[in-house]
Amino acid sequence: MKILNYFLQSIIVYFFFLLGRILGLKISRKIFSFLFSNVGPFFKSKKIIEKNLINFSRKVVNVNKKSITNDMWINYGKTFIEYIFLDIFKKNNSHMQLMNEEILLQISEEKKPVIFISGHFANFELMSMEITKKNIQLATIYRPLNNFFLNPFMEYLRKKYVCKNQIKKGINGVRESIEYIKKNYSIALMIDQRVSEGEKIDFFDRPAFTSTLPAQLAMKFNLDIVPVYIERDQNDNFTIEFKNRINPSNFENKFILTKELNKVLEKMIIKNPNQWIWTHDRWK
Repeated sequence: MKILNYFLQSIIVYFFFLLGRILGLKISRKIFSFLFSNVGPFFKSKKIIEKNLINFSRKVVNVNKKSITNDMWINYGKTFIEYIFLDIFKKNNSHMQLMNEEILLQISEEKKPVIFISGHFANFELMSMEITKKNIQLATIYRPLNNFFLNPFMEYLRKKYVCKNQIKKGINGVRESIEYIKKNYSIALMIDQRVSEGEKIDFFDRPAFTSTLPAQLAMKFNLDIVPVYIERDQNDNFTIEFKNRINPSNFENKFILTKELNKVLEKMIIKNPNQWIWTHDRWK
């Protein structure tokens, strides 16, 4: 039954991608933002979103849960259809503004790897794409889709247009990451998803299973950690901000450093909660 569901889902997604390519980026964004904002609330993730926003509202006052949820689905719809236009984003720069670009220039000149960390904001795929455009050797850690009919195509898009060096998360992925670092490659990964093999570390004042991998790699190889934030504006242009480097030698152990990274992620979410994907079961 699961295989049949995956197959049907993949047929629908491939049809939407084909339709989007025919209609063009501008019209497709309007259609799929409308579609996701109207259909998204009926998915099972509705309860997860509500639970997550309750946790969020305990730390942040005056949370407009309805507005956040609606805007999240709008952004989700746009990001979904933008996958089929990654080639356009790769060739152009007019849609993108980089803040603190000098940090990237320093990394490129020093030729020493760093660990880039971020979360699922706006169109999160564009962050690694822009880093590679600056001639920084990069490998990205990703979680494969459960749907094995869709995953090969998504991997193809990521490798061809985002970053050619893709590392599947897991034990083998850790080994692969180490091999890339030894070859002078920087590593990029998202730290906002629940990791079953992670450690329970506070996130918005509640324990959440969190990956300690960025902290472990940074401390083992003495690599700075660079937080990256992306935001979409009303015209569907993007701003990527590279935050100040975090030196691992300033922290006693991986747990204290990971807690600091969670605080950095919290600030990103608070800045624009409407563009973070709230469907992840972060506090399960």
